Amino acid sequence: MGRVLRETLKPSTSSVSATTTSTSVTETVNGSHQFKITGYSLSKGSGIGKYIASDTFMVGGYLWAIYFYPDGKSPEDNAAYISLFIALASEGTDVRALFELTLLDQSGKERHKVHSHFGRTLESGPYTLKYRGSMWGYKRFFKRTLLEQSDYLKDDCLSVHCSVGVVMSHTEGPKIFSIAVPPSNIGHHFGQLLESGKQTDVSFEVDGEFFPAHKLVLAARSPVFRAQLFGPMKDHNTKQIEVEDMEAPVFKALLHFIYWDSLPDMEELTGLTSKWASTLMSQHLLAAADRYGLDRLQLMCEANLCEVVAINTVATTLALAEQHHCFRLKAVCLKFVAMPENLRAVMQTDGFEYLKQSCPSVLTELLEYVARVNEHPVIVCRHGNEAILDGSDANGRRVKQRL
Repeated sequence: MGRVLRETLKPSTSSVSATTTSTSVTETVNGSHQFKITGYSLSKGSGIGKYIASDTFMVGGYLWAIYFYPDGKSPEDNAAYISLFIALASEGTDVRALFELTLLDQSGKERHKVHSHFGRTLESGPYTLKYRGSMWGYKRFFKRTLLEQSDYLKDDCLSVHCSVGVVMSHTEGPKIFSIAVPPSNIGHHFGQLLESGKQTDVSFEVDGEFFPAHKLVLAARSPVFRAQLFGPMKDHNTKQIEVEDMEAPVFKALLHFIYWDSLPDMEELTGLTSKWASTLMSQHLLAAADRYGLDRLQLMCEANLCEVVAINTVATTLALAEQHHCFRLKAVCLKFVAMPENLRAVMQTDGFEYLKQSCPSVLTELLEYVARVNEHPVIVCRHGNEAILDGSDANGRRVKQRL
């Protein structure tokens, strides 16, 4: 019989020593709050220790508030100083933070009164707030007699700026992997679906042109399309729908947004290169967005129109803002028209005539804006052709042009 050979495994004499690393990171999470105190003179005499508090604000996961003592915080000062503090307004224990309290100079000279932990070495480190209600600040922040003669007080108003830097620590270990995740491209896929024309099940006739689309996509994006295509009051013919009171390029832009979730290139869409043509398209598209319940598209058009307010288009944009409840756009237009250098030129445009006829109530608001801009009676000087912008004729009147 043969012998069985036994082999004994021996441990390796060499071993690899694995070294791991970690890093402790201590930093501040910073935030700020501005507190305006009006009616300062009325707050005096409320009593020592009585305070006016700001609204709470969040920094580093904690709520904070500014406390202003018009008669001071300490009885021994006999109301000779104002006191100013920052307080922890939420639950927390041993919250470490840096603070800065600034009384703002309202003369424009920027000679602010600043007490700050930031930007300097602190011997004892950041300040520690033990519990909710703990404060940091100054009982003798400013002498009242000096304050009332200074530029810090204007129109019986004080303005305080507070910065808080909450100290946070965490430990970072080695990154095992790093994978770059690309941004979402779902809009691109839906856009390609529209361009391919495949599997469409509805067609819209707009101003003699036809636009195929997909019912489910339209219904998912627009509550109006959802009701029109699938609701109890849906159209009898949901395969061929005629869209009235809209031009074909506008509906094409509407479909582009529904599928791509972005605005199309206005110049490419209209075939025109002027800023005025893009403004006109944004006006029409805003109205279409409101008609079909596309809130995001409406806001995008509103933002675009706010950036291109001009003499020859502002009146029609203002009427549009009033009719479609675009309050921010309306305010921008009113402010622009109310400026003395713009008012007369705008009043000479065809758009202003349209505004008077369609939205007469806006004229009352315009007068209020004019009164705010001008403390004295309005004296408007004509500036010749300086007011003429792209898209207007020599008299500043709007040039009518189809898209």
